Amino acid sequence: MARKRKKKQSIEKLKVKDKRKRVNGSRAGDVTIFIFLLLLGVFMVFPLYYSVVQSLKPVEELFVFPPKLYVLNPTGNNFSDMFKVAASSWQVPLSRYIFNSFFITIVICAANLFVCCCAAFVLAKCKFPGNKVINQIIVIALLFASNATWIMQFMVMAKLHMIDTYFALILPSISTSMGLYLMRQSMSTIHDSMVEAAKVDGAGLFRICWQIIVPNSKPALMTLIIFAFQGAWNIQGGVLTYSEELKTLPTVVQQITMAGLARQGVTFAASVVLLIPPLTVFLIAQGNVMETMANSGMKD
Repeated sequence: MARKRKKKQSIEKLKVKDKRKRVNGSRAGDVTIFIFLLLLGVFMVFPLYYSVVQSLKPVEELFVFPPKLYVLNPTGNNFSDMFKVAASSWQVPLSRYIFNSFFITIVICAANLFVCCCAAFVLAKCKFPGNKVINQIIVIALLFASNATWIMQFMVMAKLHMIDTYFALILPSISTSMGLYLMRQSMSTIHDSMVEAAKVDGAGLFRICWQIIVPNSKPALMTLIIFAFQGAWNIQGGVLTYSEELKTLPTVVQQITMAGLARQGVTFAASVVLLIPPLTVFLIAQGNVMETMANSGMKD
């Protein structure tokens, strides 16, 4: 009897191992997936690496052909020249441009979070005539690039007499179709029983939104912060602002890059500096991005 039990146990163990092999796949498949992901990661990191390398090259190494992926004589002159050029080319100090970029970015991010969360809560948890139509319009709006609305935005800002003000840069970006879509999809996955229980306890819609639904939508919230910060940080005044004291740091960097080939090292140094804040925000919040993308299409 004992031998029969041992044989049965060994047979069951073999079956379990076979199932694990079938579920997990072969080693060759795991190695193939690892190599593919490694190459994909290198492909995505390469632009960042190349920008850093180019920012550390002296002028005589920037125009070597074929271009080298390493620095022979690294230097920090490009970064020091960037601050000197930005500080001496215009009457406004460099600190003013930095303040404008951070001020506009923070205001846009805060307004974007507030508007998208409130609107998404209403669309996800409140039933009213036209709800489905509005949701479909939001999905269709994802197909259009922001460039398609520039002319209309300028006309609206001109009618409101907001040209050459902070409002011209802030108002068009306080809400985005992508942010609203992500928040609505995330809030739709939260069970309606939580909302009903809060209503029974006497909570209003605003309190339900910010104390119950939004805390349970943290992954989508962090993703929205990444998108909002990246879009706001790269805003350039263009034709909406022409006063120097209202221009942002990306606008100044663009003006520096138009100076010619002699300042290409300064251009790469400026791109690296501009990359630091969005990259920092992304590294802080990136753990929640994949979870949001996985859940964004679960419920319509």
